[in-house]
Amino acid sequence: MQNKQIVFTAPRLAELLDKPVPFPGPGEVLVKVMVSTISSGTERANVIGDPNTNCAAEGKVQFPRTAGYSTSGVVVQVGEGVKSLAPGDRVAMFWSKHATYNCMPENNVVKLPENISFEEASLVHIGCFPLAAIRKCHLEVGEAALVMGQGILGQMAVMELRAAGAAPIIAADPKKEKRARALELGADYALDPFDPDFSKTVKEITGGGVPVCIEVTGFGSGLDGALDCMKPFGRVALLGCTRNSDFTIDYYRKVHGPGIVLYGAHTNARPNHESYPGMWTTRDDMIALLKLISLGRLSLKQLIEESHLPTEATAIYERLCNEKSFPVVQFDWSEME
Repeated sequence: MQNKQIVFTAPRLAELLDKPVPFPGPGEVLVKVMVSTISSGTERANVIGDPNTNCAAEGKVQFPRTAGYSTSGVVVQVGEGVKSLAPGDRVAMFWSKHATYNCMPENNVVKLPENISFEEASLVHIGCFPLAAIRKCHLEVGEAALVMGQGILGQMAVMELRAAGAAPIIAADPKKEKRARALELGADYALDPFDPDFSKTVKEITGGGVPVCIEVTGFGSGLDGALDCMKPFGRVALLGCTRNSDFTIDYYRKVHGPGIVLYGAHTNARPNHESYPGMWTTRDDMIALLKLISLGRLSLKQLIEESHLPTEATAIYERLCNEKSFPVVQFDWSEME
């Protein structure tokens, strides 16, 4: 039995390699993966060799790199001391890998409600990222919210803001098809951020500006445009990874003067062990999202656009490197042994 795993072996190259099947130690579980989801922004940065990633040691690009982190599967073996899981349990995982088998700490594995599919469960860890950003902004029911960028995280942010009671929700993206999709997913308005009247329109819709913004573009111009739309004392979550610092913001007039709060919303900027208001652990956010999905208040499955076999990984990641608008793609590991 081999453990097939997707590995970035060189810049812009992904390969499916044979690795040893891991054995669960104390407090660990072995999970047979059913579905894994590509997180396009993070994985693009890693496969091209961007130095501003967690896989770069002190800014130095190193290969090979492993890929993935949002998966679902079935527990096949548990290590000594594991109490919450048993072989046969259907689970979602966080900080896992694109591989046939994952050996995970018990805390990083969450049991699935019976009415949630492996496909939808494989999106849940990624869904924790915008959820953490919304929590940090301390959204109040009925507050207006702006989402800058409509990639997978922006789309999830729109859906989660709707579940959280934001009103109205304004989605911004330069692509017409992305704006149309945002309206389907629950946005009340969808605007082009490059429209000369963009900020004016946002302020007209909201009666003076948005108190909450989830910035997901990862570009300095996106943040700059978002700040033009803010209500005094508004809160902006920097969810998109702005990996290039070569931009200028008029902080005095756009942040300091109006009292804007900027939250660093990298998913690692959260507590590891105990949740508190506005700052939940990944595990607690996973459980919260699974509850919302199970009760029919949130549906992530409608985001899935393509499913491929892991044997197609080289071609899929070549597309990720070259396509500006990459779809939501999953790998089906169910037949891999």
